[in-house]
Amino acid sequence: MGLRLLYLIFCRLLGCLLLLGRSTAVSNGEILALRHEVAVLRRQIERP
Repeated sequence: MGLRLLYLIFCRLLGCLLLLGRSTAVSNGEILALRHEVAVLRRQIERP
């Protein structure tokens, strides 16, 4: 149990460090990709 908790904490800290090290261009690219996914999903919703 303790080992699993340490592993999860380590993964969270590593993820936070990776987010801090990103450039703004990478963040902007990810935002554009997510906006595109949302637009595609909105088109797939059937309207009554």
